[in-house]
Amino acid sequence: MNKVMIGIILGAILGALDGMTAWFTPAVRAGIVGIVFGSTFKGIIAGILIGVFARKVHSLALGIAFGLGVGLVLAFIIAQLQHGYYLQIMLPGAMVGLIVGYATQKYGRAPELQNAASAR
Repeated sequence: MNKVMIGIILGAILGALDGMTAWFTPAVRAGIVGIVFGSTFKGIIAGILIGVFARKVHSLALGIAFGLGVGLVLAFIIAQLQHGYYLQIMLPGAMVGLIVGYATQKYGRAPELQNAASAR
């Protein structure tokens, strides 16, 4: 599977799990469905960005660092909108980015290039 598709699928799955961790914060349990959908969408966006980065840069360390950065930035934006719960939002978001960054670099397939002879 290519790197972007792995990023999208894994980002969606881990994003949904990230959203489900909100259950452990009793003050937000009433909005758990919206949180799960929002976290899933955030995971998809992170997966796309990380997958595109993984296509361009073929370094496991840089892929992990970029994934961690994307996860932290997206989670920080959400935490700013909520005016709180920074640790509860940013820690799982950072882990999603870190895992997606690792998986896209480690298991993603680079796009196949066509040479001029096979294109005819």
